[in-house]
This record gives sequence, structure tokens and C-alpha cells, in this order.
Amino acid sequence: MTTVESGAPADTGRSSVKGWLAVLAVTLGIFSLMTSELLPVGLLTPVGTALDVSEGTAGLMVTVPGLVAAVSAPLVTVATGRIDRRIVLVVLIGLMGAANLASAFATSFTVVLIARFLIGISVGGFWSIAGGIALRLVPAKHVARATAVIFGGVETASVLGVPLGTFIGDMSSWRTAFGAVGILGLVSLACMLFLMPKIPAEQSISFSALPKVFKTNAGVRIGIALTFLVITGHFLAYTFVRPILQEDGIRAGSIGALLLTFGVAGICGNFIAGALITKSLRKTVMGISVVLTAGMVILAVVDTNIFTAGAILVLWGLGYGAVPVTFQSWIMDAAPEATEAATSLYVSAFNLSIALGALFGGFAVDGIGATSVLWIGAALAFAALFVVGGSRRATTAEPAAAP
Repeated sequence: MTTVESGAPADTGRSSVKGWLAVLAVTLGIFSLMTSELLPVGLLTPVGTALDVSEGTAGLMVTVPGLVAAVSAPLVTVATGRIDRRIVLVVLIGLMGAANLASAFATSFTVVLIARFLIGISVGGFWSIAGGIALRLVPAKHVARATAVIFGGVETASVLGVPLGTFIGDMSSWRTAFGAVGILGLVSLACMLFLMPKIPAEQSISFSALPKVFKTNAGVRIGIALTFLVITGHFLAYTFVRPILQEDGIRAGSIGALLLTFGVAGICGNFIAGALITKSLRKTVMGISVVLTAGMVILAVVDTNIFTAGAILVLWGLGYGAVPVTFQSWIMDAAPEATEAATSLYVSAFNLSIALGALFGGFAVDGIGATSVLWIGAALAFAALFVVGGSRRATTAEPAAAP
């Protein structure tokens, strides 16, 4: 899910222990950033109430950083190509921390949206660079594992960071949740300053490489299409899961616990998918489509209480938790000779899909009703079945499973 810088040097005395400490610092940073991007999902209702905007309008807190991150991913990577990577990451994580603290003290929704814009710059730039840092931090034999750990920061933020933030918001206030993520970002900044070595720039992608890999690689095009359908469908519904559950009579104080259940299930889904993609990447993608569709449809048709809602969110969480590792494997395996360009496109598509899901979900919630987003999201997730099912005709061979 990130740009991998080529030209990794040979092992020239790099300390495994110091390298792993640096990897953990980067992982904490990307966890903080992705939690920050998605945090409003569980706090739409209290933020909207406090700042006097509708839940659909409050959804812009997810849309804005997603759109900005989609653009900033390639822009920041190319623009900072000659700057020490540690400096770039430190500046971006500092920007995120300051923006979240500004949100915590905001007295108007406009201030919050400006802060969310800055967070989008941080997310896109940091995510597009961070994975390649592993090549520069640890011995060659540990690079694959270190990269997986950094990617785990993205996945854990999606399935656990947001529920934890929601839980903090429920126990205290939405301002406390934003402030906590801001402080976590500043802690990440300190860790990177003290634990990461200087990392001079070596090689970055060029703008010309992006359209080339998209036009010439059918596997990448299919991966981007799958990302668009599944991620847009998921966030179109998941962004508004709080008002959906509250309409069904779930108490506001129980939402955080339910989203924590979703998060735990998501972590399990990540590990399950990690085992399944070694056997069949294509079938794993199809399974994700079916599980996500089922979760959203069941939530739309069943009268829920806290127990049935928890069971449905477990199913939904299992499906979404499997998405990052599976789709990352698809993209990387589709373009092994152009990972920089392909993964930059993937970062942009993922974040753009988050933004579009939240945006059109907001229109649907305000214009039709909260439950409508479940049906629309399910339709998009289900459509991914047809894309992956017909992908054999578009590619000469199925992408290899992740090692």
C-alpha cells in the first residue's frame, strides 16, 4: 500500500535491533495517520450535534482528507524526491498531530474541515513513502517482514484504531478523541526523530510512470477497479454505521463497544486472509466480496439489538479486515517490475474510494435515509465478484499469491 523505493543497499552494518526500532516508529506513525483519517466514522453524530451540521455534512470529515490524500500521494512522493526520507516523514506526522489538536479545540465546522485538509496531505504523502523505508532500515533478510509490519499499521488503524477512538469519544467527548490522536501523532514524531537514522533520498517515481503502468498492465487495472468497488462500497455504509445503529435503537454508549467488536473481527480477518491468499488470491477476493455484501444486507433487513448487531459487525469486520493484505498482494503481484508506480496508484485509488464512499453516502443519508447506504454499499461490493470473475479473460495468468 505504499511506494517501495528501489535500489536498497546491501547490508552495510545496519543494526537489526536499531532497524526494528525504527520500523516500529514508522508503524506507529502510519497507524496514527490512518486512525486520524478514519476517526470521524465513529464520531459523526456527536461532532454534527456540537457544531450544528447534519450527519451527511459531517461525513465531509472523511471525504476531504480522502480526496486530498488521493492527490497528495503521488505529488508528495515526487516533490520530495531529493529530501531525506526521515525529514519528510517527521514533517508529515507533525502536520497531522497539529491538525488533530486544532480539531479538538475547533469552534466551527469550517476549522475542522481545514484541519482535515491538512491531514489528507499528511496521509497521502506518508503512506506513499513509508513502506519503502524498510528497505533502508533492516538487513535484507528482514525486509519482507518489516514491510509487513509497516503495512500492519494501516490495517490495524482501519479495524482497531477507529473503534478505540470512538470508545474514547463515548467515554469522554469527541474533542478528547481528536486530541488523543493528535498527541499520539506527536509521540510518533518523537520516536522517529530519536529512533530513525538519516535516510538520504535515492530514487522516487516519476509522473510519467503512473499512466504507463495503468495502460499496459491489465492486472493493475483490475486491482484498481476492485479497490474502487469494495472500498467505496464499504465506506459508503461504514461511515454512517453509528446513525444506522442508533436508528435501530442501539444506545449511543454501546456504539464504541460494538465498533471494537468490529475491529477485533477485522484483525482476525487479516490473519485468515494472509493464510488464504497463499492458496488462491482470486478466490480470497471473491470471498471478501461475498462476506461484505452479506454483512451489509443482513444489517439492512434484520431488526437489531446489541447482540445481533454485534454478530453482524463480526461478519462485516472479518470481510473488511481481509481487504488490505489481499488487495495489496494483488497489486504487488500484478506489477512486480513496477511496484513504485503501481502502489502509488493503489494509494490514490484507496483514499479516493474512502472519500467518494463518505461523500455519496452523505447524499444518500440526507436524501433517502440511513439504511439506504447499506443497500448501495452491498451492491458495489457484490459487483466486485463480476470484476474478479471475468479477470481471467483480461490477464494471461492469475497474479501469484503473496509469499
